[in-house]
Amino acid sequence: MENKVRDALDKIRPALNADGGDVELVEVTADGVVKVKLTGACGGCPMSQMTLKMGIERVIKQQIPEIKEVVTV
Repeated sequence: MENKVRDALDKIRPALNADGGDVELVEVTADGVVKVKLTGACGGCPMSQMTLKMGIERVIKQQIPEIKEVVTV
């Protein structure tokens, strides 16, 4: 499962990098929660929650339906 999440994050990463940010995978829990850390410009951006939910979470859930949620740590 973790490899699938990493692959999905690799598809999102270029868009984040273009704005000076990035995302790190911290953990994939047994109950389907993906924990990530937004870094660079994304770490302090006021739009980071929208990026997380409407971008990162949406793409991961489309590719891996068993994922329930993506959260930042």
